[in-house]
Amino acid sequence: MLRDVRKWNMEKAKEFLQLNKEEAETVLRLNIQPTRVGFQCSFYEDFALRGIRVDTVQPGFVSCTLKVPPRLTDKSGNLAKGAVANLVDEVGAAVVHVEGLPMNVSVDMSISFLGTAKLNVKMCKIINSRQ
Repeated sequence: MLRDVRKWNMEKAKEFLQLNKEEAETVLRLNIQPTRVGFQCSFYEDFALRGIRVDTVQPGFVSCTLKVPPRLTDKSGNLAKGAVANLVDEVGAAVVHVEGLPMNVSVDMSISFLGTAKLNVKMCKIINSRQ
């Protein structure tokens, strides 16, 4: 029975994510330009990370601010939990990155959600790898 439920959930997810003809054509016309001269960013970087303001950077410490944009919200107008996990992963990677060494990847992550951030609310995130 559990297998049937999982299969049904997967089918519902596929159905939900399926684009109609107009949406598919819109996606094909997307043209994401680099944000800096000589820097070619990907669609992912532009979509997920655009708008983050880095306030302070020190070895093992980063403080960032982000005003919650519509593209990262869920149906309720809250910052989507997947977007939170992505931002924590990306900013956290920047904290522990050492120039000249390969980037590390996250293999396990635990996030405690204490509240929600609404559309257009300015958030501040401090990540300190020294703690």
